[in-house]
Amino acid sequence: MNSAIGKLYPTTKFFVLLALVIVCIFQPGWQLQYLMLPVVLVISLLAGTAKQFLGTFFKSIFIIILFIFAIQVFIVANEDAQPIWTFIHFSQTGLDESLTMTSKIAAISSLVICYFQVTSVQDIIFAMEKGGLPKKVTFVISSNIQLIPQMSALSKTITDAQRSRGIETEGSLIVRAKAFVPMLGPLVLSSIQQIEERVLALESRAFSSKAKKTSIYEIEKTAADHALSWLSLLAVIAYIVGRVV
Repeated sequence: MNSAIGKLYPTTKFFVLLALVIVCIFQPGWQLQYLMLPVVLVISLLAGTAKQFLGTFFKSIFIIILFIFAIQVFIVANEDAQPIWTFIHFSQTGLDESLTMTSKIAAISSLVICYFQVTSVQDIIFAMEKGGLPKKVTFVISSNIQLIPQMSALSKTITDAQRSRGIETEGSLIVRAKAFVPMLGPLVLSSIQQIEERVLALESRAFSSKAKKTSIYEIEKTAADHALSWLSLLAVIAYIVGRVV
């Protein structure tokens, strides 16, 4: 977050993200979309989040891409399917379709992952409030964004506590399933308790008050933010005009 990219205003990064996503969606073929992956990797390197980006990408999106490739190329029966073994075959049509489909998934998802890794939730919420969104709306959005990381950290804490009491949490799938069931109760109860504590903390800070609120945390738009925002808008307009012409 301390890099030059991380310090850009959240809406500036969002406009750049939106422009690239629009191009990736409407650009035919798959070459440009897959080219977006090294571009995002370079951005992550400059922002200092390359390791985090690669870890997230290969643990989630890469698995989805491989699954789509396997189904479209070797399982789905197209007219040009060439048999390999039993129900497995090769299809050039399936390969072309999978490249088109997965390229858009890889490009858009990598852009979204990169955006949230170089932009803190605090900056996103601040930009939303500055844009005029009610605090109740921004609170719901921030809660949803932080829900998965909080649940993951809480489940890890509960798993460590169970392991310290002698409960087996590692091993075969059956062993993990047996350890998962007893974890659900503490996980749900702890989540409810955290919600109650959060509500009390918000009310202690006059969250429901109608009075005008101030913020200690401030971020300002720079000349680079304005330039990138306008460049993103002009790039989208130029691309749309080029596609129409």
